Amino acid sequence: MNTVNTQFFDPALKKMFEITDIDKETQQANLLVLPNSQELTKSIRATAQVFEDPKSIALLARIKLIAPSDANVLIIGETGTGKELIARHVHKLSNRKDKPFVAVNCGAFSDTLVESELFGHEKGAFTGAFTAKAGWFEAANTGTLFLDEIGDLPLSIQVKLLRVLQEREVVRLGSRSPTTIDVRLIAATNVRLEEAVLAGHFREDLYYRLRVAHIELPTLRNRPGDILPLAKYFISEYTRRLKYGDIKLDEQAKKKILQHPWPGNIRELENVIHHALLICKNNIVSGEDLQLSCIQLHKRNEDSKPNHGFEQNRLNEALHQLFESNTENLYDHLEDTIVRAAYNYCHNNAVQTAKLLGISRNIVRARLIKMGAINAIR
Repeated sequence: MNTVNTQFFDPALKKMFEITDIDKETQQANLLVLPNSQELTKSIRATAQVFEDPKSIALLARIKLIAPSDANVLIIGETGTGKELIARHVHKLSNRKDKPFVAVNCGAFSDTLVESELFGHEKGAFTGAFTAKAGWFEAANTGTLFLDEIGDLPLSIQVKLLRVLQEREVVRLGSRSPTTIDVRLIAATNVRLEEAVLAGHFREDLYYRLRVAHIELPTLRNRPGDILPLAKYFISEYTRRLKYGDIKLDEQAKKKILQHPWPGNIRELENVIHHALLICKNNIVSGEDLQLSCIQLHKRNEDSKPNHGFEQNRLNEALHQLFESNTENLYDHLEDTIVRAAYNYCHNNAVQTAKLLGISRNIVRARLIKMGAINAIR
C-alpha cells in the first residue's frame, strides 16, 4: 500500500490519520472492509459493511452516482453504521482513487489544537512549534479528506473551514502566504446538523456548503437483510484470526441476532460475535453465547419521557418558516394561533385554556372574541 509523504506529521499521529493511496477494502462486490481491520478491535468504528438488504443495495446505487463527481459529501448515520467505510468507497469510485485518502476524527482534538492539525503551522507559530507541519488539507491534496464528527468543530474553526472550501486555499498558523489545495471533502456526523444549525451550534452557510451531496446510512436494525451476512462474515474473520475450525450459528442464535435492535450497529454486532466465539462449545454458537446489551431498553424508557429539546427545535423551525413568509402582523397571528390551538385542545373550554396557557380567563376571552371564536355576550 502506497503512502503519502508524512514528514511534517508528528509520529504519534501517523497511525491515526491512516493516509492511503489505494484502499484495499473491497474483497467482494457486496463487502467493504477497513484496511488493517484486525488492528482495530478496540475501535468504535465499523470495520465491515455488506450490501444485501434492499436498503443497502439502494444505498450502493446512490454512492455510485455521487462518487464520480468532485462534489462535497455529507454522510449522516449513527455511530457504528460504517460512515468511514462509505467515505472510502466514495473515494475509491471517484477520479481521485489513486490519490491520498486522509481520515480524521474532528472530536479527537482539543479546540486549541484542531486549527493547527487542520490547516498546519509554521515553525515558531506558537509555543512548542519547533518545526513546520502540514495540516490535513495539505496531506490530502489532490485526494480526499474525510472529516468524521464534523459537528464537533468549534464555531471559530467552522468559519475558517468555510473560507478554505470557498477559496480553495489554506493558510498555516504563523504564515501569511496561502497554499492552493485541490481536495474533495467528505464530512460525516451522527447528529442532525439541521438541529445544530437551529440551536446556533453549527453555521448554516457551512452546512449547505458540505451538503452538496448527502448520504444517509440506515441503522443495522433498519436493514435486517444485512445482519446475518455480517454475522457470518465476522465469524469467518475471527475464526481465521483465532485459528479455530469452522464455526456456525445455531437456529436459536440466528433468531436472537435478528430480533436484537443493535443500538451499537455494526460495531456492536462484531463485538458480540467476537465474544461468542471465545466462549462457544463444539464449534457451534448458541443463543446463550450471545451477550446482548440492554441499552435499547433504557433508550425506550428515555424516549417515553417528554423530549423538550426536540419539541423546541421543531418550534424554532416552524417559527423560522413564518419569519421567511413575510406575514403581516406576525405577532398577532402567532397569538391567535396559540390561543386557537389551546382552545381546541381544551375542548372549547375558556377556563381550562387560560390555565393551560398561564394567563387570565379575560385575556383568553378577549382574544377568542376578536377571532370570532365566541360571541361577546357569551
